Amino acid sequence: MTTAVDIAVIDYGMGNLHSIAKALRHIAPERHVWVGDDPELIKSASHVVYPGVGAIGDCMAEVRARGLDQVIHEVAQSKPLLGICVGMQGMMTRSDENDGVDCLGLLPSRVQFFTDHFSDAKPQTNAQLALKVPHMGWNQVEQTQSHRLWRSIESGARFYFVHSYFVAADDCAYTVGKTNYGIDITAMLARDNICAVQFHPEKSHHDGLQLLKNFVNWDGAS
Repeated sequence: MTTAVDIAVIDYGMGNLHSIAKALRHIAPERHVWVGDDPELIKSASHVVYPGVGAIGDCMAEVRARGLDQVIHEVAQSKPLLGICVGMQGMMTRSDENDGVDCLGLLPSRVQFFTDHFSDAKPQTNAQLALKVPHMGWNQVEQTQSHRLWRSIESGARFYFVHSYFVAADDCAYTVGKTNYGIDITAMLARDNICAVQFHPEKSHHDGLQLLKNFVNWDGAS
């Protein structure tokens, strides 16, 4: 017998699932938060979280090996779906990581490597020369469009990032929040019932928890 779940966190072997699940249970103690890769349970949930850490090649290989690529596409048609970090990158068309990897293609943007961009800048600025990759730490996020997930969060709030690859804010029509790390990058994007963040809300203290709370109370409409 299948047990109904409220919030499904997709487990494909790549992601800080304990921290995400713990944060979700903290902000929504009355909701059933489940972590796993069972397609039917994922599709039964009212809200779905697609997390990820590590190399995109390994992530996409595991997603496809478990048949979760089709599940994510199905969820993306109707349910509130939140991508986190590499989960956000996996929603794009393609990533330059691992000599180029085809991603899920939910959103028509490319994932780029920071140092490729910096090396193309002629000349490099002093600020770019001082930047380290991966981008790791707290950065302010400017809200470029209103969205339900920004509720009770001020523009300029700081969130925690850990990544070497990014989606350029100027190349993504669905950017609703950006941060700067030598270039303006997409910190949050949204299209219909899909939302995704490059930062880690589960590691971003009060504002990160508020964003997760906004997500679980979101009906998928902007």
